[in-house]
Amino acid sequence: MTADLIVFGEDWGRHPSSTQHLVKRLAADRRVVWVNSIGLRRPRLGFADLKRIVQKLRAALFGRSGGPVEREPVPPNLSVVAPLALPWPGNPLAAWLNRRLVGRQVRRVMAARGIVRPVLWASLPTVVDLMGAFGERATLYYCGDDFAHLAGVDHGPVTRAETRLAAKADRILAASPALAARFPTAKTLMLPHGADIALFAAPAPRAPDLPEGPVAGFYGSLSAWLDQALLAEAARRLPGWTFLVIGEVRVPVERLTSVPNVRLIGPRPHSALPGYCQHWQVSLLPFIDNAQIRASNPLKLREYLATGQPIVSTPFPALDAYADLISIAPDAAGFVAAIEQSLHEPDARRAERRDRVRSETWEARAAQVATLIDGLS
Repeated sequence: MTADLIVFGEDWGRHPSSTQHLVKRLAADRRVVWVNSIGLRRPRLGFADLKRIVQKLRAALFGRSGGPVEREPVPPNLSVVAPLALPWPGNPLAAWLNRRLVGRQVRRVMAARGIVRPVLWASLPTVVDLMGAFGERATLYYCGDDFAHLAGVDHGPVTRAETRLAAKADRILAASPALAARFPTAKTLMLPHGADIALFAAPAPRAPDLPEGPVAGFYGSLSAWLDQALLAEAARRLPGWTFLVIGEVRVPVERLTSVPNVRLIGPRPHSALPGYCQHWQVSLLPFIDNAQIRASNPLKLREYLATGQPIVSTPFPALDAYADLISIAPDAAGFVAAIEQSLHEPDARRAERRDRVRSETWEARAAQVATLIDGLS
């Protein structure tokens, strides 16, 4: 029997997460209620958090997007709930209040959609305080991040919430071996990320603002795990190249903006990214070596591979299955040499990359998850 879903994830349309990729495909043959983020840290005094609070209130009261731009359309079988919630992990009063506020809002949508005994999908550890509020038949914890080290998270209370959630969940899906190793073996399965192969492998027109000449490119959020020092040094050593960085800026980036041939152009819709990464000369994965990156499984890795273009990366475990197709360099000198060498790569290497990930689609991953979900009772 096909099980309906109550999904707690990030704000729908805010960024193309693995949860969103999977659930969009699962919604093709089941009803889904998607609940926007209930928060992983207390708000701080500052403009950024005040702006975020206003966005969340506007979404809850007027049904507008909780994200900067809601670029991802909502599938017909999926309803988005922008909840009124108090983002304060670990606070008993907040947990009590959220259970009542969020529970009431979600149950109202469930009743309107005729949803009974759904599977509760938790992509955030703080959902543990809401378990049992929806008459759910089972709970699935989908762990796509190392919340113990993720930037912008109240690590102590969120880690404790994750421990409780892992103990109570019926099944756990983990996006990397490092994440899977933290949970009970008997109920944990590894689910590597997929990719929209059709989008990234099909030829796309060149983006109109892609610079001429050799371009080394990166897309993704500019966060604490991006090795800005490495990227800036590589750009200084290769003044004839343009280093193009696409994504939302979440940390100070003076190290990058001070280098003339580094260009930051802000975020672009996910559907527009092939117009960049299919046409630049080399794709970059310049990450700092820390616990979060060692446990990560970046979505862009398989997307880069699907284009066939050369890839230069710092070392981290998620590369192991593709190490023969990627130039891995731990320092600026190796990074620069690999970027230069990418111009002389034979075309056969591009075909090898595309072939390696051809079957690693989000549709294939979602089919695995559908079998698991529909077997829960």
